[in-house]
Amino acid sequence: MQNFLKTSDSSRAELEEIIEAAIKFKKGEIVEKILNGKSVALVFFNPSLRTRASMQVGIYELGGNAVILEPGGTSWTLEHRENVMMDSDKTEHLKEFVRVLERYFSAIGVRTFAELKDWNLERTDPILTAFQKYSSKPVINLESAMHHPCQAMADMMTIREKFGKTKKKILLTWAWHPKPLPMAVPNSFALAAAQFGHDLRIAFPKGYELDAELMAEIETQAKENSGSVEIVNRVDEAFDEREVVYAKSWGSFQHYGNANRDIREREIYRNKWIVDEAKMQRTNDAIFMHCLPVRRNVIVTDTVIDSANSVVIDEAENRLHVQKAIMARLIK
Repeated sequence: MQNFLKTSDSSRAELEEIIEAAIKFKKGEIVEKILNGKSVALVFFNPSLRTRASMQVGIYELGGNAVILEPGGTSWTLEHRENVMMDSDKTEHLKEFVRVLERYFSAIGVRTFAELKDWNLERTDPILTAFQKYSSKPVINLESAMHHPCQAMADMMTIREKFGKTKKKILLTWAWHPKPLPMAVPNSFALAAAQFGHDLRIAFPKGYELDAELMAEIETQAKENSGSVEIVNRVDEAFDEREVVYAKSWGSFQHYGNANRDIREREIYRNKWIVDEAKMQRTNDAIFMHCLPVRRNVIVTDTVIDSANSVVIDEAENRLHVQKAIMARLIK
């Protein structure tokens, strides 16, 4: 592993080793100050709570120093495109920005969301790709337009804690939200679930499919790891016999770049595509998962998220332990 940009850049064995190390970190069985005397840059183009806090705490607990940089806020605005005349609002190019950072830091974490304007461009993760291109030091994806691998690994760790290494019947369900959201979390959760060999069911209304190329990769990973992938469009039946329910909303490709149209057309799914007690009763006593932040009584009802089967806080805690394991593996 030279970078951690998406889970499928790593083998199943490597991901298993990260999970095992994260569990040891959580139990206090690894106490070595692996980052002693080292610093890590955390570049945030977007707001954050869990990612920012868990990375800062994790770097500190590993003996290192975290430096937060916010382009356009605490640092200069950045241009990532090649061969452009920088005569508008961008102050510095990523070529210089990244090459300066690698003289100071042992690794660079980057968080940059999709703008929900041009899918053909954003699916290539142009900003994250530029960081990878210009940096000779490890780059960690702290969420991009396409992927959120640290969250997905914390999710897999949480499932492992609750059920052990057995294959589980997992539901990734779309949920209504008042506006279209990026696809990084569902993309990465589905990909990681396939890599770990689970039986994955993905439920969404027609028109809210995930990226076709990514779905092909998910299906390949599932086949190679003795798992399965199933697509359903009926919300109630989707919950039948599931052991894990993961809720997340995302936008439609049909309306990508046209948020107002997506908002109008998704209104028919309000109060239907929500995780409530009746749907959870159709499951096999499933745990409920969400990456947070979550809109209560929009994505999920209070009774579900506050129930004993809700593991959303465990997921959030496990971000800390997984990211420590990732940094320990990347930074020598």
